[in-house]
Amino acid sequence: MLKDQGFCPACGAKLIEKPLDGEGVVPFCENCAAFRFPQYNVAVSMITRDPATGKILLIQQYGRPSYILVAGYVNRGEQAEHAVVREIREETGLTATEVRFNRTKFFEPSNTLMINFTAFIRDAGELHTNAEVDRYRWFTPQEARENIRPNSLAAEFLNAYLDGEGL
Repeated sequence: MLKDQGFCPACGAKLIEKPLDGEGVVPFCENCAAFRFPQYNVAVSMITRDPATGKILLIQQYGRPSYILVAGYVNRGEQAEHAVVREIREETGLTATEVRFNRTKFFEPSNTLMINFTAFIRDAGELHTNAEVDRYRWFTPQEARENIRPNSLAAEFLNAYLDGEGL
């Protein structure tokens, strides 16, 4: 059982492990008489591209010196593609005109399913960051590869995209 899934999200009762046909052992609430599948966060990260120059936008946040991809959480009921457009707009002021799915990966440290996209923007001149962004810079693809936070999920997504890896 997942460490964060010890209690029923509906009633708070302690969950037990119980076999469910076709699913294996699943957390079960005896009080609600219901199986409780693991819960996790969902977020999007974006390889933000300027189609006019081919450059990729990387940002720095929260006083950290390394560059990462623009990213954010998906709101309840929100489509992931809409979260991409919203997060890019909120953090950078840019308008995403085309969004393409790349890949996903579960990120255990924050219990988050990360969904990576490439987002092409309308006009790099619209860029005006909000308070979440300390610094930003447009990089060529090779420069982006060299400057993204090493050994990070952002680097994994960017390198897979630049290497043209399929799913």
